[in-house]
Amino acid sequence: MIQALTIEFQKIRRRRVWAIVAVMISVQILWLLWSVGRMDVHDLSQGWMNILYRFPLLNSIMMPVIAAVVSSRLCDIEHKGQTFKLLNTVMPARRLFAVKFLCGALYMLVLVFLQLAVIVAVGYAAGFEGNPPVDKLFYYLLSTASVNLTILLLQQVLSFLFKNQMISLTVGIIGSFAGLFLMFFPQSFSRLVLWGYYGVLMFVGLNWDRETRISNFYYTPFDWSGFLTLTVMFCVIYIIGRALFIRKEM
Repeated sequence: MIQALTIEFQKIRRRRVWAIVAVMISVQILWLLWSVGRMDVHDLSQGWMNILYRFPLLNSIMMPVIAAVVSSRLCDIEHKGQTFKLLNTVMPARRLFAVKFLCGALYMLVLVFLQLAVIVAVGYAAGFEGNPPVDKLFYYLLSTASVNLTILLLQQVLSFLFKNQMISLTVGIIGSFAGLFLMFFPQSFSRLVLWGYYGVLMFVGLNWDRETRISNFYYTPFDWSGFLTLTVMFCVIYIIGRALFIRKEM
């Protein structure tokens, strides 16, 4: 598996997938710096909660598109070279499916870890009150990574099944709008749509005083039932998606 993964990275070394991740994290860094620059003393006193509330909103817009682009770049190379049949002679289809996913997952996980590093660095530099909440940062890592990987898996299935990658990219763009739109609806609606889980797994709430125009953030319990539902969705998509891919290539 490690050798197959190494070969996969060698095949895409000129497809500039890292450049896509770098551009996206740069946009998020610029947004974070702009947001922190507008904070007053009250905002800085709850800076960690502020950022952990706003980043899922940002992720719901950007991450589905990133996942769609990454999966498209990984799978399109095989469509263009018509190498699926050739690869099946040296590697079982189920292993090819797993290797492609692991390759894309590494990009998505690196992006989340970069986010955490930037949040902590900017928080210290801006003077957020208190030390970084390690447990909350872990919840952020767990929730963001799990939603990212599940969406990536769905996008990979679409990229494998359809030679025209615009189908996969269109689903990613629609998903980003759906994820943001569902943030403003009750979680009962968000649980029905995969992209809504950026909101379902949020653990920071907001009280906004209309008269004083002051925002106060607060922590909420992590939604483990939502996380379990997402895990089931991941397993179902993986099993069905792999079966469809194997049947397609047989």
